[in-house]
Amino acid sequence: MSDTSTATDAPAARRSFWQALDLDTRLLGMIGAFVLVALVFNVLTDGRFLTPRNIFNLTIQTVSVAIMATGMVFVIVTRHIDLSVGALLATCTAVMAMTQTSFLPNVLGLELGHPMIPWITMLVGLVTGAIIGGFQGYLIGYQAIPAFIVTLGGLLIWRNVAWHLTDGQTIGPLNETYMLLGGINGTLGVFWSWALGLAAAVAAAVGLMSARRTKVSHGFPVKPLWAEGAIIAIVVAAILGFVAILNAYAVPERVVARDFERWGCDAAEGCTAAYGIPYSVLLLIAVAIIMTVIAQRTRLGRYIFATGGNPDAAELSGVNTKLLTVKIFAMVGMLCALGGIVASARLGYHTNDIGVLDELRVIAAAVIGGTALSGGIGTIYGAIFGALIMQSLQSGMAMVGVDAPYQNIVVGLVLVLAVWIDIQYRKLTGAK
Repeated sequence: MSDTSTATDAPAARRSFWQALDLDTRLLGMIGAFVLVALVFNVLTDGRFLTPRNIFNLTIQTVSVAIMATGMVFVIVTRHIDLSVGALLATCTAVMAMTQTSFLPNVLGLELGHPMIPWITMLVGLVTGAIIGGFQGYLIGYQAIPAFIVTLGGLLIWRNVAWHLTDGQTIGPLNETYMLLGGINGTLGVFWSWALGLAAAVAAAVGLMSARRTKVSHGFPVKPLWAEGAIIAIVVAAILGFVAILNAYAVPERVVARDFERWGCDAAEGCTAAYGIPYSVLLLIAVAIIMTVIAQRTRLGRYIFATGGNPDAAELSGVNTKLLTVKIFAMVGMLCALGGIVASARLGYHTNDIGVLDELRVIAAAVIGGTALSGGIGTIYGAIFGALIMQSLQSGMAMVGVDAPYQNIVVGLVLVLAVWIDIQYRKLTGAK
């Protein structure tokens, strides 16, 4: 009798343990998928995939697509699609490249090294992206042209507008300050990376405990204190672990020797330094926080998810869905400009093929991250994880030696598989 009781109590204890933690199963699934991909490629590359250098490169390569994917979440949540993001990125980077290498020096007399050039350039790019995105949103919202058609046309139009603006040429080199947002050219270094990491860990712990107190004060159910503590420990460990990995990527001696003062050394001999957190990653974190706040804490976010859940009901309740569409696509246009800043800064040039196929990567990142094509469901962190999984697949296959066409085949299969898994998950959980 006691043996039977023990056997039946064990699964119940495990269930109660996971129920107490109340973890997001979608997030766990994405983390599990990323870990599996990383371990498989680490074995196939004889341990080269999970080195600090490769993780650093993987991080900065993910940023551009991840930034745009956060905006694509809002587009798909409202039951639209945007096929033009890669082409719009190209137009924005072409405008920004011409602004800093041609317009500002020749018209306003500002030299390429002038301190105002990067800020004027980025402002011009953001305004360009917002205008183009808003115009596409106007055609979709007020003229009732399907988003698929408008953005498919935009894919063809803006890709070739970018080519026309630059006559198909590579434009550069770009401003040095501007290029700090590209990744390896601009990083915090070890000390400030640790300082930021510790501050972020403390903020995360305080935020989680504050949220718990708020729930308690309003009479909402909360996790057991031990479960809350476990989650805080996991979050803090993840933040500090990420910082430790990036700080472990040492700057090559030849790079330190070029400018040892930049790395805080008195001489090149014996100077050791590490890159730390790239500025582009800080930009992605800032975008993720802002987009999450919009999604969860603002009227605009509530309107977006309400419209995606039931457009007719949202409109009857007073939501101006047409204007909402304009706002969403204008927002995506600005995020394309931000993604373009990171992409062109990382290259140091505007190239004719910048952003090619990014529209497919961005859509795939959002869908793999759990954004439902039927609308109404999606998360910002999910899209970022989706972008990371996508980039991990492509980087891993490149390291293994898989040709580009086969890489795209795998990405296509993963996208279809992700949608199929999402459909099965909804059937099992009863979610719509």
